[in-house]
Amino acid sequence: MKARMLSLLIVMATSVLSFAQQDKSQRASPPDSTIVTTEDGVTIAIHYSKPSLKGRQLGVDIAPVGQRWRTGANETTTFEVDQDVLVQGQPLPAGKYGLHSIPDEHGMTLIFSKVWDQWGTRYDESDDALRVTATPASARESMEQLTINADKSGTVTLAWGEWRVPFTVKAAK
Repeated sequence: MKARMLSLLIVMATSVLSFAQQDKSQRASPPDSTIVTTEDGVTIAIHYSKPSLKGRQLGVDIAPVGQRWRTGANETTTFEVDQDVLVQGQPLPAGKYGLHSIPDEHGMTLIFSKVWDQWGTRYDESDDALRVTATPASARESMEQLTINADKSGTVTLAWGEWRVPFTVKAAK
């Protein structure tokens, strides 16, 4: 009896460890990141997972208009800056944040949460460090997977489907 119980525990432990060490690149929404040092010396690091549209309509089937969205898939998307910055002209201290958003018909509210080390669907508004709005830009082509880019000018762009949502990150002076 003890031998069977020990065998069962070993199998369970092996299964848990195997799941925990899963290759994240094999996920349906694989991990990606963008890291840039801007012209004014800010290092921006964004780590996220790339969901695909898979025939779904943005704003309806996925990332519904008016509802908070985790801005990615899987774990919380992280946004990290190495110095105090202005995001869309609003102050955000140096640090690591969870990035969430609320799409609406005319723009997007970007939410920088003090809580970043968790599964992406968990969220508590009382943990918000900053909320800003961004205005979408027109897209030339549809993008199947969410892509986040940051450039040396300090422009970060969320691109997915027909959405292109740029916002600015500048060193606070």
